[in-house]
Amino acid sequence: MALPAPLPGERVDIHHPRAGRVSLYADGQGDGPPMLLVHSVNAAAAASEVRPLFEHYRASRRVFAIDLPGYGLSERSDRDYTPRLMTDAVHAALTHIRARCGAAPVDTLAVSLGCEFVARAAAEAPDAVRSVALVSPTGLRGGQSGRGAPGSTRGLPWLHKALRGPGSGWGAGLFRQLTRPGVVRFFLRKTWGRAQIDEAMWAYAVRTAQEQGAEYAPLCFLSAGLFSADIHTVYDTLSMPVWASHGVRGDFTDYRGMAFLRGKPHWRFSVFPTGALPYFELPQDFVAAYDEFLQAA
Repeated sequence: MALPAPLPGERVDIHHPRAGRVSLYADGQGDGPPMLLVHSVNAAAAASEVRPLFEHYRASRRVFAIDLPGYGLSERSDRDYTPRLMTDAVHAALTHIRARCGAAPVDTLAVSLGCEFVARAAAEAPDAVRSVALVSPTGLRGGQSGRGAPGSTRGLPWLHKALRGPGSGWGAGLFRQLTRPGVVRFFLRKTWGRAQIDEAMWAYAVRTAQEQGAEYAPLCFLSAGLFSADIHTVYDTLSMPVWASHGVRGDFTDYRGMAFLRGKPHWRFSVFPTGALPYFELPQDFVAAYDEFLQAA
């Protein structure tokens, strides 16, 4: 059976010379700035990860969500998935949104590793982005350096070679193990920091991981090739209003590396008593804090 769309509304396929075919989901109406939502990166990611925000904001504004390359209904070809490719996909989405909604800059929100791609796109094209919201952003653990050479990554070539080596390496078998229903549930529980998770998100993650080519982007993720080694510099150069938020449960709670950003007047910070996806657990509190930030922006 064909993979269903992860979100309601209109689906649009846009094309970029490097990012390839990228699926974008659109809904809502209103005169305010459009919004772009960007999911995280893992073994079974998709735009379904931002469903509560998409469904909420489509009632009051034009909202868009992307399936990053290698995920959901976007192109899953066998290629090297890099921060550059993912950032180019975000650029393609921003260009499409502005062509469709007018030249006004876009409010962007991203989750986990998706934050690095949105931040880089905003740093490269500040006129296209009105604000940046980072939910559980990566690259900010205590003791983690992020001042590498421009465009450098944390990729481990030896590991990528082992995963994708002769005879397709051992990555395909590893991916099949990581995307078994019980294993997907295990990792989502680590993300939530509790046994209770969003069952619809789990079901879509299990289904999308069965698609042909589903392993290519995750294997680049597992060999760290999608993590930017210069991400502190990227975050540091953002000039528009930025809101960073995270939870206190689960595997994503170390944000000591955020200290260098706290003195910046255009940065705001929120902490929720949740796991890494606070808008699933406390949607009203999350939206209230985000709306306050958007109004100030």
